[in-house]
Amino acid sequence: MIVATDRISAFDVVLPDPIPYKGAVLTAFSVFWFDFLKDVVPNHLIATDVGAYPEPLPSYRDQLECRSMLVARTEVFPFECVARGYLAGSGWKEYRQTGEVCGIKLPPGLRESDKLDEPIFTPATKAETGHDLNVSEREMANSIGEEATSELKRLTLTLYSRAAEYADSRGIIIADTKFEFGTKDGKVILVDEALTPDSSRFWPKESYQAGRGQQSFDKQYLRDYLETVTWDKQPPGPNLPETVIARTSEKYLEAYRLMTGATVEGSGIRSQESGFRACTS
Repeated sequence: MIVATDRISAFDVVLPDPIPYKGAVLTAFSVFWFDFLKDVVPNHLIATDVGAYPEPLPSYRDQLECRSMLVARTEVFPFECVARGYLAGSGWKEYRQTGEVCGIKLPPGLRESDKLDEPIFTPATKAETGHDLNVSEREMANSIGEEATSELKRLTLTLYSRAAEYADSRGIIIADTKFEFGTKDGKVILVDEALTPDSSRFWPKESYQAGRGQQSFDKQYLRDYLETVTWDKQPPGPNLPETVIARTSEKYLEAYRLMTGATVEGSGIRSQESGFRACTS
């Protein structure tokens, strides 16, 4: 079972203040994308209806409803599979230092937030503690084999391109995202979350301009705020002002509404495309 709480992390530190509706939005996003991308690769989702969960889980409905997924257990590959269509975040930082991202040589003279000629595959290790570490495709292949690496790369770039094309039609740029995969009965399937504001950079298309940081629907707003306070990025994280909590919550809800065509009401959010309803209260 995966349960998405309203707690939020930044710089790999879980902050003390929850973000209202965050868990419901992350769950709804993943359910939407699992359905949208199921023709590309199967996924681990079994059910989201708490009433269909095995006992004794239905008795915990108040804690699980709208923020949980019953999923299949898999053997998970120990890598995050990252697709980048734009130069941002750790990719931008690495490019400035080396002219490369995860061993991939990029053209000189690129600016922050520039769109790449084509999306690139940049895996990262799944660290148990501390920060995930970007690695090259060769390092990944040395760990899990050439065949598995090639298949995960193909799936990652296909999923990203399909999602990015759809998002563009909704006025959102997916600058980058990460997927996780596992195997069940010898087949590769998509696991964990999918294309949420926590695993992706979502930028409003109308305000995009290369050469600078972008407005964002994801956690970058929160990260930007934390860069303005005195904090060494080590636990414990600082408390957040009410205004930052409220604005972060608004960004999560707005991203879901724009991406899926959801209606946002006091009692819940419902995607017009997928029919999934998630609580927001």
